[in-house]
Amino acid sequence: MYSSLSSSSSAAQPRNEDEVPPGIPSAITKRLYISHFLSTWNSRVFEFGAILYLATIYPGTLMPMSIYALARAASAILFSSAIGRYIDTANRLHVVRLSIVLQRLVVSASCIIFWALISGRHWTRNLGPGSLAILAVFASIQKLCSIMNLVSVEKDWVVVIAGQNEVALRALNAQMRRIDLICKLAGPFVIAIIHGYSAQVAVLVNLSMNLASIIVEYYTIARVYTVVPALQEPKILPPNNESLADQRAIAHNFWSHFNGVWSTLHDFSGYFHHRAFRPSFAGALLYFTVLSFSGQMVTYLLSAGYNSVHIAVARTLSVAFELSATWIAPILMSKINPIRTGMWFVNWQAICLVAGVACFWTVQNQFVAASGLVAATILSRVGLWGFDLSVQVMVQREVEPEIRGSFSSVEAAWQNMFELCAFTSTIIFSKPEQFRWPVVMSLVAVSTAGVLYASFVRLRRGHLLHLPPCIERKTRPSRMGYETIGETSAV
Repeated sequence: MYSSLSSSSSAAQPRNEDEVPPGIPSAITKRLYISHFLSTWNSRVFEFGAILYLATIYPGTLMPMSIYALARAASAILFSSAIGRYIDTANRLHVVRLSIVLQRLVVSASCIIFWALISGRHWTRNLGPGSLAILAVFASIQKLCSIMNLVSVEKDWVVVIAGQNEVALRALNAQMRRIDLICKLAGPFVIAIIHGYSAQVAVLVNLSMNLASIIVEYYTIARVYTVVPALQEPKILPPNNESLADQRAIAHNFWSHFNGVWSTLHDFSGYFHHRAFRPSFAGALLYFTVLSFSGQMVTYLLSAGYNSVHIAVARTLSVAFELSATWIAPILMSKINPIRTGMWFVNWQAICLVAGVACFWTVQNQFVAASGLVAATILSRVGLWGFDLSVQVMVQREVEPEIRGSFSSVEAAWQNMFELCAFTSTIIFSKPEQFRWPVVMSLVAVSTAGVLYASFVRLRRGHLLHLPPCIERKTRPSRMGYETIGETSAV
């Protein structure tokens, strides 16, 4: 399966499936992880850094940052489907190469503009409001490139590399998510510390890291492509009236994927009618939340009596619990199956948040009520990311190779849509005393996701709960006409 690597490499793999997936040479996984780390690190650092830079350039107003964030979210909603079609039809290495190079170019250009605005360079005066418009356009391109890289690597490359090895797939997913969470915690922390010293230095450090990583990031992912022959095989293209040569020509024309409204509608229709729609959409619904130690919740906690130290401790604990899910979920999936594992995790998340919201609404002392909500949110993060990993395995295995990109990109569009809804809820209910309503909306979104996923489990398995052996039916015909994931696993 793998070329240019010694067969002894896989033979010497340790038994711990969470560290080195069995059957996959460590040289491949290390390069994959390095490239993914650099991509995620640069995205996290720039996305958080941009907020700090805008706050420095436009003090006393949230309007520029809101416009900037809205442009990024809108671009993901509008163009994710086109990105997916490009991923599905183009050469895998070409897709990743474009996502790396284009992302690094627009981030570098953005950093130069940020630095010029912060340092008060005279030529920036001629730009006026146009500087924010340019930054918003660059941010939109960066967001789309980030989606392109994430979908390509996590939803396609990982599946091809793992092959039919379910243990390896779970281990790869867990390690990739672990990298995401570490970058989520460390990236913003590092750039915030540097920004506290000097905003100009922070922008230059951001720019330097962005430029320094491009060669390493591209080389490592290109080596993975070279040594895994399966990645070099062309994807199956859907039959239509065009010749194979015409299809390939269109695939290599990146911009041709952005001009088809009907194609976008077709992608969304295919997403809604796919058998993996319910778990995927349930996962997307969880992005409609203010209970995530993002800017909305942090702002409320500050008004409730928390200080920066309290928030830093809570955020660190939250990420620690999130990381624990990347070890718990693969173990649980190996004992039962991804479908049941997802049910356990989403129920855990809902139970924790119900308790936290009940405390938040009933306790009179604002600090104590906020603390109860914080504790529940921290505990619920295990359920969130355990459910995320379970759903990811289902989507990876059930979505056909020729539509992985379009399906996952439509999923990303819905994630951004619900994230935008969460921001809208705190715009409407902007006062600290009104924060309880966005909290309730978040709980409703989680509960709806749980119900939707439960309907999927009921449809797929024919039941939600296991009956005692003495009364359980000996046979349970499939409702969908195809085997369930991991149905032969231990019950």
